[in-house]
Amino acid sequence: MTMKHQSTFSLAAAAALLATANAFNGPFSTRPIQSTFPLHMAANPNDNVERRSVLTSAAAAFLGAAVVTQSPEASYARLEAVNRPDLLPSEPGLNVIQIQKFLTTGQANRMDKLLASLEKDTGFRVRVLCQAYPQTPGLAVRDYWDLGKEGQKDDKYIVLVVDQFGGKGNVLNFNVGEGVKFALPNVFWTRLQAKYGTTFFVKENGLDVAIVNAIEAVVTCLRSEDQFCVNVPDEGLSLRSLGM
Repeated sequence: MTMKHQSTFSLAAAAALLATANAFNGPFSTRPIQSTFPLHMAANPNDNVERRSVLTSAAAAFLGAAVVTQSPEASYARLEAVNRPDLLPSEPGLNVIQIQKFLTTGQANRMDKLLASLEKDTGFRVRVLCQAYPQTPGLAVRDYWDLGKEGQKDDKYIVLVVDQFGGKGNVLNFNVGEGVKFALPNVFWTRLQAKYGTTFFVKENGLDVAIVNAIEAVVTCLRSEDQFCVNVPDEGLSLRSLGM
């Protein structure tokens, strides 16, 4: 891997994840070595809520190297949480929200049904938010999906936030509830990002393929007999294996 592919996250990229990460109490579980740090940005500055997030590029996913060049504390101090309910769809209960249209209407509808079926059969709630910072609902998505609220017992959820960050960094970012970490441990998310979320994969195959493949991999693992994965399943699985 050449140095030009080891892109560092810009402040805007960090802000994009922070704006959405702060909507949830659960930690981000994609955690390459040396690439995690606490988040202290809550909607209310007096809230003492600590979260861990991943801001990593393809280089970190493969090499385990930290790629954030600025001091996290210094960067976050200048960022404000986003709360834009006006960006949310008027239709309730959608599992896939596209502030930025990365998927076709047909792809989004099929994915929505796939995730609804998964939730009905297994109890795992998987949601997808496609955005382009600063166009993000941020905190508002927590109420729309009823996820990640303080004291909430149902923590079997996964939120995929898709953001291209201006072509820098990994496009796949996961917020994972505590109730999922035993089924899909941290190494799974690192490998999933490295397989489908890199700028190289997106350039060669398309962002829609990256999103579809990532979600199908997650669904396949959660529907497996053991409901456990460390490695990312191969793409091209049958609809039946996905519960369709």
